[in-house]
Amino acid sequence: MKINPIPDHVPPGLVRDFSLFTSPGMAPTPNGDPHAALACVHDGPPIFYSPSNTRDGRGTWVITRARDQRRVLQDTETFSSHRSIFASALGEHWPVIPLELDPPTHGMFRALLNPLFSSRRVLALEPTIHERAGALIDGIAREKTSCDVMKDFALPFTVSVFLSFLGLSQRRSEVLVGWVSDLLHGNADKRTAAARSIVTFIDELAAMRRKAPAVDFMTFVVQAKIEGRSLTEEEVRGIGVLFLVAGLDTVAAAIGFDMAYLARNPEHQELLRNEPDRLVLAAEELLRAYSTVQIIRVATKDIEFEGVPIRKGDYVSCATMIANRDPSEFECPNTIDLARQGNQHTAFGHGPHLCHGAHLARREIVIGLHEWLARIPAFRIKEGTAPIAHGGHVFGINNLILTWA
Repeated sequence: MKINPIPDHVPPGLVRDFSLFTSPGMAPTPNGDPHAALACVHDGPPIFYSPSNTRDGRGTWVITRARDQRRVLQDTETFSSHRSIFASALGEHWPVIPLELDPPTHGMFRALLNPLFSSRRVLALEPTIHERAGALIDGIAREKTSCDVMKDFALPFTVSVFLSFLGLSQRRSEVLVGWVSDLLHGNADKRTAAARSIVTFIDELAAMRRKAPAVDFMTFVVQAKIEGRSLTEEEVRGIGVLFLVAGLDTVAAAIGFDMAYLARNPEHQELLRNEPDRLVLAAEELLRAYSTVQIIRVATKDIEFEGVPIRKGDYVSCATMIANRDPSEFECPNTIDLARQGNQHTAFGHGPHLCHGAHLARREIVIGLHEWLARIPAFRIKEGTAPIAHGGHVFGINNLILTWA
């Protein structure tokens, strides 16, 4: 990985050898715990400079305190979200929408899309979410006494919900899983190829819905208007790409980390199986403890932030997994308390760019866990296997082999 030089304005005393990609505990490791490995950052300065904290080796300021992250994420005038991170993999420069738009344009697109993610719409989707989860788990239980949770359940489940949301056939599921996996976790060549495939898929879907409208997400987008005009092809693409990528890997990863935790803590597994009403509160605690996304902003001007000289163009990292283990914000942050109250975590971000699909993601996680616990008896990690967790821009877990034999 190429590492860019440290800017002259960064005080040497604030440079720290840390990276969500390469620090100890971040590389894919059997039985690794990248979330626990992050505890070390809270022993140092609340803001420091990491020379290599992005996939391309670019340095970032790292904000470790939850309250400071909230300030950054709320201040869209000083800290921009426009990075064209997806398009840059193609040598292009267009935003995923509304994530990479700043106000006031961001607000217009968010208002446009709000009805798609309302609590009312998510409630209407719940029977489908239950059905998708139940069908997958019943198929597993009929044929097996162990499974790879990510491959057999978490990813197929989240993809099936997404395809239902789009109004598309389930036959696309394996292809979509492969694209998103390559995009987020593959090498440079795989990321570029996956990005091109995703763009082609979204463009073709948009073209199809312009010719043959249906009652679905993409029809809504291609027929939508902003300030009295139709959306451009680039804007339609930016919306479609965001909700494809954001709606799959992150929710699946959250379910995977939750399953791994419950497999290692049978008393909590049994508690939630016997008292499923506890699942909503428990899921919030697991979202806090196993947050998965690093949020990056770009400084729009020179400022002093908590005494630190941030300059225009600097990258500022608000890693949710760091904020949600902040000991000044959460009592015993590295202890999982499934009954934790007042859990103001930032797993879905904060401020104007709070994750649009947060309500849907929460319901997917709770329903997925509920259906699994209702259908699968006491489970554990299969002897002789080890889950492989990793850090990065999006934390994840693989090779999670559970058995209930």
